[in-house]
Amino acid sequence: MRASWRGLPAKRHEAGWEPGLVVPAADGSPLLTDHYFPRAEGDFPTLLLRSPYGRGLPWSPMYGLLFAEQGFHVVLQSCRGTGGSGGAFDLWRNEEDDGRATVSWLRERPWFDGTLGTVGPSYLGYVQWALALDPPPELKAMVVQVGLHDPHALFYADGVLRLENALVDGLGMTYQHRGIAPFLRATLRLRRRLRDVTTARPLRGAYVPALGGEVPWLDEVMTHPDARDAYWRGASAQAAERLRVPTRLITGWYDALADQTFEQYDRLRRAGCETSLLVGPWTHTSALQRGWPEVFAESLAWLRAHLCGDPSGLRPTTVRVHMGGEDAWRDLDDWPPAPATTSWYPTPDGHLTRQAPTDSAPLTTFRYDPDDPTPSLGGPLLSRTAGPRDNRALESRTDVVTFTGPPLTEPVDILGPVTARLSISTDTGHAHVFVRLCDVDQEGRSVNVCDGLGRVRTTVETPSRVTVPMSASAHRFAVGHRIRWQLSGGAHPRFVRGTGTGESPVDATTFVPVRITLHADSALTLPGG
Repeated sequence: MRASWRGLPAKRHEAGWEPGLVVPAADGSPLLTDHYFPRAEGDFPTLLLRSPYGRGLPWSPMYGLLFAEQGFHVVLQSCRGTGGSGGAFDLWRNEEDDGRATVSWLRERPWFDGTLGTVGPSYLGYVQWALALDPPPELKAMVVQVGLHDPHALFYADGVLRLENALVDGLGMTYQHRGIAPFLRATLRLRRRLRDVTTARPLRGAYVPALGGEVPWLDEVMTHPDARDAYWRGASAQAAERLRVPTRLITGWYDALADQTFEQYDRLRRAGCETSLLVGPWTHTSALQRGWPEVFAESLAWLRAHLCGDPSGLRPTTVRVHMGGEDAWRDLDDWPPAPATTSWYPTPDGHLTRQAPTDSAPLTTFRYDPDDPTPSLGGPLLSRTAGPRDNRALESRTDVVTFTGPPLTEPVDILGPVTARLSISTDTGHAHVFVRLCDVDQEGRSVNVCDGLGRVRTTVETPSRVTVPMSASAHRFAVGHRIRWQLSGGAHPRFVRGTGTGESPVDATTFVPVRITLHADSALTLPGG
């Protein structure tokens, strides 16, 4: 595994391994746990990782062995109901109690020196936030890599199901802890059947053949779109308002959980908690692949500083972001760095201009047909299809409209959140609107930078005004490039199809095409003066 990456630090110790230890969960269920340790005399701090994805590849070499070689005890545990652990897996509902039970077990180990840190990506980030809701006194540092704290936000955007994320997460939770071969077979099966699943009428239960059986928690997720529903009560593990545990946050610009990371950072900073932020040119998965040398180095430096008293590896600034468009890193004191914004306005001839409109007249109309839904292309996803893509073929569709600025005579830098302020009317009263920021080069290649989706409810007579967050970015539009604003009625199967009627997309069997009209008093708001 070490040979797979260049730039990893030299190991300090040989590593040992104790597999299959049994830790009692909060209700006594046996949690199978592996212990990695440095083969050396002396006291070493402990890192806790609790995972629903098994304890084999890639977790064993990437976390168990690599961190043990650097001088840490590493406790890698399978969440209940996964990886051989007892009990039933119930997404997010047992992690706080089981994490505390594991720390109680650690206190009885002769090698535990009372200094604890946590580290890990994705759901392994969620279990860290769950433990931090009532942090044990031994917890001295956290490193949350491409991690979440709010399950509802993983599965929904403005109440619209993130369909592809839900299916990919259902696949991962069901199969990844069973080993590489079953996981790969299940991945191929879902890939072959994805279109059938995502276009089924009704959508409810259609995933069963593709995932090889029912997944009860996935059914529940897909049928509870409202964040205020009692189903989601207690799901969010947002501890940042009162947390005092130094926390490093790591994400990528095309990570499906990037927005949650930015929210975590904002809350930690406002709470006065020591924190830092790293944002790379990564997706949810590539952060742990081609981005791993950088991610590992940042994680190791934070853990050494706060668990071992060695701050020598810390960078001097709080924030480090990769700047798209110039392929360079920037060190910043905070995120976002400045509150200044600029607005760009669409024109009837398809241009973007800095000149504000004088009225709210209809600007352009396009038709969204759920029977031929506008396809999704790249962007922030959990799957391998995430990332920047050439949007030219997508933009040639009649259900996609674009507004493009003039060739730039000087570079334009954006650093911070991007927002769409839309004035929309429809002929059915119900629509989804997908908005995307693209960078168009001199050859006409249009590459997605960031995007977002919102629901629109309108009357025929009066347009509705809706603000759609388009995530955040750090990007340079180079001289000669153009800024493009792309709009459509959806991005399928990334998001579930809109029905055109307001009926639940999970249960609908009838879909109605929608005519969506954009009005002149709409704007694309970019961070930067």
